Amino acid sequence: MEGGFYASMAAHCHIPQAYAQPSPPPPPQQQQQHQAPAVNADRMVVSLERRTPVPKRGRGADETDAAMSSDAGRCTYYRHSTVAISAKRARPVEFQAPAGHGNSHDRVHNDSTSREDEPLLAAKEQQAVNMLVDLFERRATVSFYEGEPLQALSTLAYSGVYHLQLSAATAFSEISEMDTRPVTREALEPILHLLHSPHIDVQHGASAALGNLAVNMENKLLIVRMGGLERLIRQMLSSNIDAQINSVGCITNLATAEENKMRIAKSGALLPLTRLARSRDVRVQRNAAGALLNMTHSAEHRQQLVAANAVPVLVELLGSDDSELQYYATTALSNIAVDDSGRQLLWKTQPVLVDALIRFIDASTIKVQCQAILTLRNLASDDQYQLQIVEKGGLNSLLPLLQSEYDPLVISASACLRNLSIHPANEKPILDSGILVCLISLITQSANEEVQCHVISALRNLVANNEADKTPFAAAGLFDHIKAVMMSPDTSAVVIGEMVAALNVFALDDSLWPYIIDGAFLELLIPLTRAPQMELQYNACVTISSLAGKAGEASERLVQVWDRPDGGLQSYLAAFLAVDEGMDPMLRSVALWTVFLLLENGSPELVRLLTGHPSIVRNIDKIASAGALPDGEARNSAYTADSIAGPRSSRVFDGDGDGYGVDGEIADENDDEIYTRMVNLAQDIVAIVNTIEL
Repeated sequence: MEGGFYASMAAHCHIPQAYAQPSPPPPPQQQQQHQAPAVNADRMVVSLERRTPVPKRGRGADETDAAMSSDAGRCTYYRHSTVAISAKRARPVEFQAPAGHGNSHDRVHNDSTSREDEPLLAAKEQQAVNMLVDLFERRATVSFYEGEPLQALSTLAYSGVYHLQLSAATAFSEISEMDTRPVTREALEPILHLLHSPHIDVQHGASAALGNLAVNMENKLLIVRMGGLERLIRQMLSSNIDAQINSVGCITNLATAEENKMRIAKSGALLPLTRLARSRDVRVQRNAAGALLNMTHSAEHRQQLVAANAVPVLVELLGSDDSELQYYATTALSNIAVDDSGRQLLWKTQPVLVDALIRFIDASTIKVQCQAILTLRNLASDDQYQLQIVEKGGLNSLLPLLQSEYDPLVISASACLRNLSIHPANEKPILDSGILVCLISLITQSANEEVQCHVISALRNLVANNEADKTPFAAAGLFDHIKAVMMSPDTSAVVIGEMVAALNVFALDDSLWPYIIDGAFLELLIPLTRAPQMELQYNACVTISSLAGKAGEASERLVQVWDRPDGGLQSYLAAFLAVDEGMDPMLRSVALWTVFLLLENGSPELVRLLTGHPSIVRNIDKIASAGALPDGEARNSAYTADSIAGPRSSRVFDGDGDGYGVDGEIADENDDEIYTRMVNLAQDIVAIVNTIEL
């Protein structure tokens, strides 16, 4: 590099003749950008998804995906990468290496700067200078963080001579650009000492070195443990732009370590960081916004940002023309919108937020587009935002992206649409947009399982919210696409689970359940009752139970699957009703409810198959007898008057494993309540069987 360590040495130190003509250093590697924030918003380091299966009476599934983006330097988000912003390289701008290859002694004495008032170097300092000039000629093979090279750098760093300190800071900055390995306390001590220098160019050279080293997790932690944070904060308060860039950039990198975040929050750094995010220098703004983003990954830290009045500043940054600032601010706001309190604050204080985010959907920078959509998705966890986003035209900007060839855009758009589809008032605008065919096609067209899950959940919500005839869904090929995905050997259990949960909702609809029966979905559901995944197994059982409620009209198909495939319906019921203490009581309850519905609604042939089975009725009788009540004692019936609603304990699982009743309420019954309900249901079935036999 022109200038740098060689310039500082040549201009201010008497270099022995033997080192007068060093080979010019190789061109510097382009400054590492320390993994400029690439927020992985879709990996959501923290993913807060509140997804509730659709209730029976047309209420939308609460499929709220409040997903948190990751650090600003992965900075995903979410998912979200962690901002590792490269510190600005410190250059001793006053001192440039002389041109040409003449004798160094001549260059020094021809320097216009008089040497007479320069302090003479101590012998130890001169020796250190000589060693370092030699070492820098072969820097690629030298480790400067240990042994004699580190001792030589430390000698310069602790010197009382300004130019030697500057040379040490410059050397550490250059070395750390190429070598970011984990370092020891001994290596960090001279760099931290240089932060105490009264000379601002020495300080920002040292902070540049720390920023470079802080891309390594071990170094991040050690810098803070050794008191580096406090020194960086003091430098951050400087009026010097270079000092602000480097110190804030280093703090940004330090904030990617979870252990450091609490110390940063308690250090008082958030207020000056918020202030610097309004700097007139975009480089300072970027680093400050990146640091704020890195502090949005826990509820406690988000509250501290709110207290530091960071939210209005982040919203202001949405108006910047700089795409990096747009990205950092949007991602930070997305994470703040994960919390109920954060969304309420944004709703009450930031009326322009949705308009700004919708404008970004049409931005030229894809990562800003994606993050804006994900922020809208998180905001759409609340009813008022679900309505406002559609009312302000968000749907018109969102829907074309579902046909993008870039997967992250399709994922973001489908996730946002999934949340917008929750609100019943949005069902008509979504369907009127003509997007139904596109949504259904995405079930098979997209190879991305996130897209498949979001799309099928959105369709599930639209069916639940739609009081009108649902046959257009079937006419658009909904069940053909679902069946193709379920039959594919490449489909993951997660996607199949979402499909089965949706089928359960469709099975409750009078216009759609015949398509499930006639489409041979029972043959796909029965084997899934033995799936190793609890959620998938349970949802398959509940869907079969929902179809059993239609036994009066579907008896022929139910008889056909009585003993096939995989042993058929009778094998599933017999296995789940066997007297086995290891059987999950909820699964057994669903099996009991299925038998109850088949007996109540089934054809004579179906009833005959049930009552004539060698173990089903016998085991139900054992379950009933286990909880028999004394004569004369009243008991509550286990079922409701509405046979479609199922037993009060019936529930389905969403993709996160949370259980919900068919009325949409979280199923939080304890084991005793489930057991009591199961026994009561078994006794009801025994009573029906006795009536049939009489």
